[in-house]
Amino acid sequence: MVERPRIKFFIDNCVPDSVGRVLRRAGHEVILQRDVIARDAADPLVARMSEVFDAVLVSFDRDFQSLAPRMGIGQRRFRKLSRIALRCREPQAAQRVELAMSLIEHEWQAAQAASDKRMIVAISETTITTVR
Repeated sequence: MVERPRIKFFIDNCVPDSVGRVLRRAGHEVILQRDVIARDAADPLVARMSEVFDAVLVSFDRDFQSLAPRMGIGQRRFRKLSRIALRCREPQAAQRVELAMSLIEHEWQAAQAASDKRMIVAISETTITTVR
């Protein structure tokens, strides 16, 4: 039997608690933004705290894509930021994360073996995509 990885997740304030419960049930560690910084903290601070905790950021906020692009030209301030970008409706988020769990774990393991350890998974209502 293959052992599941234990991943640390940093849950943005805009993500329903049900997503954190799904991640915890899968054996992962969950850090809630509201437990460590202000609920209305600016996105750069949220991204930085995720890096400080060496955690995958889970958020609905599309601003993180421009803060920490995987590829492209421009300033790349958050070079270690891994993300799960939720692109589905909030009521679907926990179910979609649960359905994507094996892919999330696989992508995290693949990232750990790479020189660039960032993992980016986007979960919409009908698709799940990764960026490598």
